[in-house]
Amino acid sequence: MTRPPTWIRRLPFSPWHLLLMPLALLFALPLVQMVLTAFMPDSDINRFPPRFIPSRLVLSGFADLFAQSSALRWLLNTVIVSAIAVLSHLLLCSMAGYGFARLKFFGRGAGFMVILATIMIPTQLLMIPTYVLFSRIGLIDTLAAAFVPWLASAFGIFLMRQFFLSLPAELEDAARIDGCSPFGVFWRVVLPLARPALATLTVFTLLGSWNDLIWPLIAISNDQLYTIQLGLANFQGTRHTQWSLLMAGNVVATMPLIIAFVVAQRQFVATMSFSGLKG
Repeated sequence: MTRPPTWIRRLPFSPWHLLLMPLALLFALPLVQMVLTAFMPDSDINRFPPRFIPSRLVLSGFADLFAQSSALRWLLNTVIVSAIAVLSHLLLCSMAGYGFARLKFFGRGAGFMVILATIMIPTQLLMIPTYVLFSRIGLIDTLAAAFVPWLASAFGIFLMRQFFLSLPAELEDAARIDGCSPFGVFWRVVLPLARPALATLTVFTLLGSWNDLIWPLIAISNDQLYTIQLGLANFQGTRHTQWSLLMAGNVVATMPLIIAFVVAQRQFVATMSFSGLKG
């Protein structure tokens, strides 16, 4: 095997970083532009050619956003929906995934394949039946309509099952020998070891529920029950020229997701390594 050149071996980082760093900067450029535009005065935004660096920083975009809309209410609604979605996913998907991975019961394989097959059904095909069902049980135009579809998912069950299959069963056998109950084995032994998978499931669920727009657009018409994405979509329709205000709203909607990913990125990478989802 040919050894790399000396100058490459002396680098304090991987040679791949020479390619990945410019690509990362390229993908980060729209995000940086969005943040800078949120703090730009209107004179900088509307000038031609447009400015990338603002001549001065102002907070008028954020002030107008909160003064002219119910953005704080929308943000609170989104936090409620996302929190319920994440907690229910962590509980229900982990329990279902553990059942399919470890428990033996009639129809386990067929049941898992049926659940897995639902991933292939386009979401658009389910919207009308879901709307009819929610309408009959009285959930339309309520905040529950936004989070009930996010209580569990086939992908979450699949992800947790794959991770549980990678754990050595001997750890659970040792706990049973020590007198631990089946639920105690799951709660005290398995779940602490599944923190990387739970962190990844949290990231995926948070991204999906936080950015969901189409279903709330169909199921919710009361502007006090809007999520942040639905509120900004309607707000943009009436104020499409106030770019500082709109970019401020996008910053408010995006920053929580970026913070969540930065906090959980190590667990996210670890789960990709252990769950069999690597490319």
